[in-house]
Amino acid sequence: MRHFKFFVTATLSGYKQLILLILRLIVTLTCSTAVMAQTTADFPRDGVFVQQTGEHIYRVTCQGCHMPQGQGAVGAGKYPALANNPRLANPVYPAYVVVNGSHAMPPVGQMLTNEQVVEVVQFVRSNWGNHFLTPLSPAEVQALRISSH
Repeated sequence: MRHFKFFVTATLSGYKQLILLILRLIVTLTCSTAVMAQTTADFPRDGVFVQQTGEHIYRVTCQGCHMPQGQGAVGAGKYPALANNPRLANPVYPAYVVVNGSHAMPPVGQMLTNEQVVEVVQFVRSNWGNHFLTPLSPAEVQALRISSH
């Protein structure tokens, strides 16, 4: 009888653990599905990102490496700080890097229109201690695309 009681207790304990595991799995899948539904709108459609404002493009595309406040990061790679960065004074430099990539940075500009490149470059050049007002035009971005081929 003593062995039977142990078996029943152990079995119930095992079922409790299984039920808890199943509940955790259901919650995880439910939350993941909600997050995926929320973020799939951020991925490129037809090869081009759908965001139009510089800030939104930055938040979706750039901040994963350059961080939310443009502070850059060091870890699996080195991602330069965009905050207080004098290299951004000339708008052609960051536009060229966005369009064509550089070092560890991929050519994200292949998934952005000329106007989107202008928007994200101007956003970075006017935030986080950067006060560069020299404008960048979509025609200048197009010229960078042509000159890189």
